[in-house]
Amino acid sequence: MRHDPRAWLGGKTIVGGLLGGWIGVEIVKRIRGVRASTGDAYVLPLVLGIAIGRIGCFLTGLPDHTHGIGTSLPWGFDFGDGIKRHPTQLYEIGAALVIGAMVYVRSRRSHARGELFRFFLLLYLLFRFAVEFIKPTYKPYVDLSAIQIASLIGAAVCAWQLFRMRRSSRDPVARSTVEAGA
Repeated sequence: MRHDPRAWLGGKTIVGGLLGGWIGVEIVKRIRGVRASTGDAYVLPLVLGIAIGRIGCFLTGLPDHTHGIGTSLPWGFDFGDGIKRHPTQLYEIGAALVIGAMVYVRSRRSHARGELFRFFLLLYLLFRFAVEFIKPTYKPYVDLSAIQIASLIGAAVCAWQLFRMRRSSRDPVARSTVEAGA
């Protein structure tokens, strides 16, 4: 398996979709000269989409490859192979809803355009990094999976951008440069 490039790059994941979509939008915005941030409007649809999508993953069971490793916890779920497993799909539904609630609470206070999307993405990527430890996925990168590496990189970018937004909101000179950017 280690010598098969599909194992290193394979799989379909919302993490890749979110990060790839974000990169694609930023490229198109740059080409078209759009300087305002547009992501905040997509947070609620993303939260609902992830939650609804994971219901399908849970109902699919083992073939979907989104289940967790075996567990002795009372809420372990047998997907038909005789092993009680972490229902990671249900964990993700709960996480998405909690993250959505946190973003909603944050939205009630003053914030920069784009801050809510980055806050959502930061929290979601940190969750995905953590939950991958209880999934039976191939982890060739210093015991990390490709999803975990992508999640760490994406979370670091979000954290950096949120830091810049926060810093510029306190500095009127820097505020004008950040408001003009992504």
